[in-house]
Amino acid sequence: MTVPETKSFQLEIGGKTVTVETGKYANSTNGSVTVRCGDTMLFVHCCVSKEPRVGIDFFPLLIDYEERMSAIGRIPGGYNRSEGKASDKAILISRLIDRPIRPLFPKGYRNDIQIVAQLFSYDQENQPDTLAMLGASCALMLSGAPFEGPIGAVRVSKDADGNLIANPTHAQADASDLDIVVAGTHDSVIMVEAGCKFVTEDDIMNAVEFAQVEIRKQCEAQEEFARACGVVKEEFVNPYDTSELAKIIEETAHDMIFDAYHHFDREYRQNKLEEAKKLVKEKVEALPDDHYIKQIIEETGIDFVAEEFKNAEKHIMRAMILDEGVRADGRKPTEVRPIWCEVGVIPRAHGSAVFTRGQTQILSVATLAGPGMKQELDGVDPETEKTYMHKYIFPGFSVGEVKPLRGPGRREVGHGNLAERANVPALPSQEEFGYTIRVTSDVLESNGSTSMGSTCGSSMALMNAGVPVKCMIGGVAMGMITEPGREPVVLTDIQGIEDFLGDMDFKVTGNDDGITALQMDMKAKGIANDTLRRALAQAKEGRLHILGEMRKVITKPADHLSPFAPAITTMNIPVEDIGTVIGPGGKQIRAIIDASGAEIDIQDNGVVTITSNDQEGAAIAKKMINDLTFKPEVGMVIKGKVVRIIPIGAFVELGGGKDGMVHISQICQERIETIEPHVNIGDEVVVKVIKIDDKGRINLTIKGVTEEDRGKCIN
Repeated sequence: MTVPETKSFQLEIGGKTVTVETGKYANSTNGSVTVRCGDTMLFVHCCVSKEPRVGIDFFPLLIDYEERMSAIGRIPGGYNRSEGKASDKAILISRLIDRPIRPLFPKGYRNDIQIVAQLFSYDQENQPDTLAMLGASCALMLSGAPFEGPIGAVRVSKDADGNLIANPTHAQADASDLDIVVAGTHDSVIMVEAGCKFVTEDDIMNAVEFAQVEIRKQCEAQEEFARACGVVKEEFVNPYDTSELAKIIEETAHDMIFDAYHHFDREYRQNKLEEAKKLVKEKVEALPDDHYIKQIIEETGIDFVAEEFKNAEKHIMRAMILDEGVRADGRKPTEVRPIWCEVGVIPRAHGSAVFTRGQTQILSVATLAGPGMKQELDGVDPETEKTYMHKYIFPGFSVGEVKPLRGPGRREVGHGNLAERANVPALPSQEEFGYTIRVTSDVLESNGSTSMGSTCGSSMALMNAGVPVKCMIGGVAMGMITEPGREPVVLTDIQGIEDFLGDMDFKVTGNDDGITALQMDMKAKGIANDTLRRALAQAKEGRLHILGEMRKVITKPADHLSPFAPAITTMNIPVEDIGTVIGPGGKQIRAIIDASGAEIDIQDNGVVTITSNDQEGAAIAKKMINDLTFKPEVGMVIKGKVVRIIPIGAFVELGGGKDGMVHISQICQERIETIEPHVNIGDEVVVKVIKIDDKGRINLTIKGVTEEDRGKCIN
């Protein structure tokens, strides 16, 4: 059997060659490509269902990014030695692929599409996420689906000289103050994701404009590739004409919807809209059974009434903003909702804060632990551990719904990661503050931008806990309303309805001077650069206002830790003594932990961290470690206990199972005939090492200890 014919193209991104190939693998898919850069290689596959899914009112796009531990030559950890569920990193990359693709499908398209990106080889230099995004777009272009792409994607950082670089390595991105992923089409940006170290708005725009050059190259290469492969794209026309239903809603409910949105009260609006929708449904139910509208609802199971009703809401809400400059809650486009905050609300927590903005409320709780509680990461990335963790929790009651409490979904993972990235640049180093930190943000009420509320709540909780953060971090979510031929209106601090019916969700976090994280998603097919620049400037104004409100409650980190927080003691031992402290099979260190109740962490450089909830436990652990590593030297001054007396001297216990002898001539300045009563068993004495012979025997003196020596006593 001959090898299948393949087609491929190459392009250069950031000075590195990227190869995309199709035709050899997974030929039962609608589109399948292999993407390779260096020794990082992914298989990306796309399957499109032949028929639309019945009974849904959304576009059923499913993105799965999978990592194979074999990609880095490892077998997965855990009992089953299996990859198991997707890691948080894999979920975040799945979302990264989804976000720029989803807006580029026509309204009414309901065929299932699944894209699977599999990482099979990873050189840990050429990062796979933007390559997976490129592969997903290529696979979609080859599938013939009515995809209004292609898209390109590029990561941008700075090199050591401050020059922008495309698709940096992990090391380059970690060393840079800018790490941003930009995705878009030929002429507009659709998605931005960034983690930064206090960069300016101009830095962001420069990176976006730099990325667009690379994105255009990717888009052009994909279009040429699709033509070379003979792809015929499906022309999609929505098979269901709901214009008559839209007319019924206009005649029956327009005034009620208009009134609902001009009343500026959420509860009134919801009740009024339900009343209006009920009237529309009654009107539809009264239509003859053979009427087209009733037939397509019965045939498809789709709630076209709800769909068109939302369109009517969308038109009225957007017209209010564009024509009247008024939003659904009465605010002007640049206004932030009322804010109130409090800290220290949970008695036993190490730090806590509540951040409330309008009808969005977050409770953030900070917990401190020793370095042994750091999170171990079993993934393919070079990052193997985390000492700061943020968990975002979104229960059903926050939006007034009955919903079982389950583990975090993809949305929760994404929101939690954004708030985590936002606060990381403000954290002290491990050398400055050796604790592992975990913050949980529980959403108590939600009406827009809970991730930004979590960012603000986390920052205040950290400060309340006494974590010596560099600065306070705030965040704001921006929106946009745009219509053809009209100047786009940028909205500050969007609420839920503006996110749902608007064109953009753009979150920006940082302090007074710089940006720490950024995330932009579009429902429209992109945003112009001048509008993006305006949104960044408006976001800064909103962020400064929010920071000002937060500072009314807390302005700097607490000057002490909670009495319920563990205390950390650090000491150094010789590297060659690490094995002694750990003991065979960990026997010795377990004995220290059992005796002291403390948590012990030993680094390879000999730094020992003792974490304990009480000083007594820390003192016990420290003494036991000192005893194990004790090595007497000539000139050392030590406090010890007399354990044995013989006619010519007294033996003093020095620690670590070692004794030394004080000769009778070294006890007192004057000559004595007997050791007792000058020294008795059980006495604590300060001695000085005067000699260690070639057999390791230690000679001590009591009379030779000066007042200056006493100040140097080591225990």
